[in-house]
Parts: sequence; structure tokens; C-alpha cells
Amino acid sequence: MKIMRITVFLLVATLGQTAMAHCEVPCGIYGDDTRFAMLAEHLDTIEKAMVQATELGAAETVNYNQVVRWTMTKEHHADAFRDILIQYFLTQRIKPVAPDAEGRDLYLAQLERIHRMVVLSMKCKQGTDTANVAEARKLLKAFREAYSHKH
Repeated sequence: MKIMRITVFLLVATLGQTAMAHCEVPCGIYGDDTRFAMLAEHLDTIEKAMVQATELGAAETVNYNQVVRWTMTKEHHADAFRDILIQYFLTQRIKPVAPDAEGRDLYLAQLERIHRMVVLSMKCKQGTDTANVAEARKLLKAFREAYSHKH
């Protein structure tokens, strides 16, 4: 019985890992347009979840199950949004630029936009203010424009 529990634990621990948006093997296969589409879709889902949770929470008879489900959906998509920014763009696509090298300003602008979007994804998890989604959309557009000029 003890061996069976250990086996089940090991299977769950090794097989239950979350898949990442892209590998960190230097394969050279990147889908920037796909990632930008995914980021936009995550923002749409976060916004819809905020609106639904707010409406359901304000109902005369609150369906707490649905409020919790929409909240969990919002948080899942905020995490996915953040993970793409960090794991795909920050660790794989945006290359560091030396302080006095050409392209440093663009590099710093990209870092700032990613950081601000990561903070906004956190704020989206903390509440239901759709202004955070609107700001993230603006930053995503600005980031894409700056990023696309180089790639």
C-alpha cells in the first residue's frame, strides 16, 4: 500500500506539470504574431470575466458558484498573460543591449512596457476594474509597435 501511494505521488508530481507557452530550447521557431494574438485574447477574457463576476455579484440572488468560476477564469488568464510576457518575450525574444550601444532606448522601452503590463495583470487579479484591462491593451499595442520595428 505504501509503495502504491509513493507511485501515485510520483506520477502526479511528474505528469501534472503545466505546459509552457514555448520551450526554452534554442530552436529558433518563434510565433510572435501568435503570441500577440494570445495576449489580446487573454485581455478580452479577463475583461469579460470581470464584467460577469461584477454583474453576478450584484444580482438579487447571488450565484456564488458562477462568481467564483468567473473569478478563477480571470485569474487564470491574468497569469497566462503574464507568463507569455515573461517566459516568451522577456526570456527569449528581447535581447539585452549594453548601456551605450545602439538600440538601448528601444530595449529600455520594451522592458518598461512589459513590466507595466505584468503589474497590470496583477491588478487584474486583485479586482474587477476594467480600466486595468484598457491600460494593458494600450501598452500591448505600444509594445507590439516598438517590438515589430526590430523583429
